[in-house]
Amino acid sequence: MKHLFVSDMDGTLLNRSGLISAESAEIITRLSRQGALITVATARTPATVEPLMADTFTTPPAIVMTGAAMWDRSTLTYIHPRHIDPATAQTITDRFLTFGISPLVYTIAPGAGIIHAYFHGRPTPREQKFIDERSRLTLKKIHIIPRPSAGQTHPDTILILGLGPLDKIYPLADDLRQTGICSVSAYPDIFNHQLAYIEVFAPGVDKASAVLALKHHIGADRLTVFGDNLNDLPMMAVADTAVAVANALPEVQAAATTIIPANDTNAVAHYLAATFTP
Repeated sequence: MKHLFVSDMDGTLLNRSGLISAESAEIITRLSRQGALITVATARTPATVEPLMADTFTTPPAIVMTGAAMWDRSTLTYIHPRHIDPATAQTITDRFLTFGISPLVYTIAPGAGIIHAYFHGRPTPREQKFIDERSRLTLKKIHIIPRPSAGQTHPDTILILGLGPLDKIYPLADDLRQTGICSVSAYPDIFNHQLAYIEVFAPGVDKASAVLALKHHIGADRLTVFGDNLNDLPMMAVADTAVAVANALPEVQAAATTIIPANDTNAVAHYLAATFTP
């Protein structure tokens, strides 16, 4: 029987410092070399996934950008990126600006391994920090457009991201959901619950569809997932076993079949070691 294990990263596999600990990396690498099918499903792009997992060996593709694509870690290539229709991308960008949220538009050209992202507007200090933290990444280039023109779009858009206060992000998410033209994920920042992220994708994109596609792709019989935040709920709903860390949001713990200790205790790796049988 093939058993696929898929873990969220931030707040779940990563510790409070936002890293995979040396102990977790050693356990996951050892289990993977013994045949365990372990990977991640994250809102992150490969640009930050790869540095964070540099010391962690895994074999199945990683699910990135909340399921908008898979990432082959051995060849550093995207698998089946799901782009947003250009007219839809323009509508979404305009709605962001109407609600006072500056969109960060991610693009992946066919066959490319690098993301080009375009920030529309003048970054706030929090947005600038987000951009600065990613400015030296080899797999992502961010371009700032301080005075975007009306109706400006970018070819091959795969994700439109925003960061802002809850009272702006959640109404924007509700507005976009009512249009029915896209898939929307909105969830609080795990470090500051007064802030939230919004991610907008092509219709049907979420972690649930991605983990099921990966399960089929590798021929797995059983699926276990690990999560902590609202965007993990879809994949938890379709898993055979849904595991929440103790620091997960109440809604996530309520949806879980199993609760393990908090993310700062190597709990995901310890659960894997106790569950996987070579």
